[in-house]
Amino acid sequence: MSKIEIACFNPESAMIAFENGADRIELCDGLSEGGTTPDFETMKKLREKINIPIFVMIRPRGGDFTYSDSEFEQMKNDLVHLKSLQADGFVFGILNENDEVNVEQNKALVELAAPFPCTFHRAFDRAANLEESLEKVIECGFTTILTSGQKPNVSEGKENLKKLVELSDGRIEILVGGGLRSSNIEEIRAVTNAGYFHSSAITDGGAFANPAEVVALKSK
Repeated sequence: MSKIEIACFNPESAMIAFENGADRIELCDGLSEGGTTPDFETMKKLREKINIPIFVMIRPRGGDFTYSDSEFEQMKNDLVHLKSLQADGFVFGILNENDEVNVEQNKALVELAAPFPCTFHRAFDRAANLEESLEKVIECGFTTILTSGQKPNVSEGKENLKKLVELSDGRIEILVGGGLRSSNIEEIRAVTNAGYFHSSAITDGGAFANPAEVVALKSK
């Protein structure tokens, strides 16, 4: 049985994930933008109902992963506020103009998040050089990388994901996500040897997690 994190873009999906056996929730807003920082009020209300870990996205806008000084300040402020609302971890990723992992800025946010864990999100899939980027993310102090193996989805990225699991050698968790569904999780797990998987569990092109899909992901 795999460990499953469900990306939830609204409170309804978070409750569906919680009630159907997810191990962890990645809480975001901005489905059409691939995930942005959620509303503080949403986090506050969900925390009263949900006792599994909620990792919160810190991303001020869609688009690229290189941020202005004011955007970076906003990320720090949002993280501190969400920390006070009892988030269990944080999800972010900052690249520089050359699409390299911005060690200085990521490290600053990881330190601000302490003692809570941080996931470097799929900005990793836009980063140059797989091995170098892996080492930089580890150096920043992240506990997890969410990745499709630097390919558009996990099926195309499975060989790279396998390589990342081997290269990481237990120093950081490789969280496999990007086009992951109950229909392909078994094959992806067999190839990659990863232990943690990430999906929105949205099966109809809408905005809400499908309860049956959450159950199916967990039972594979």
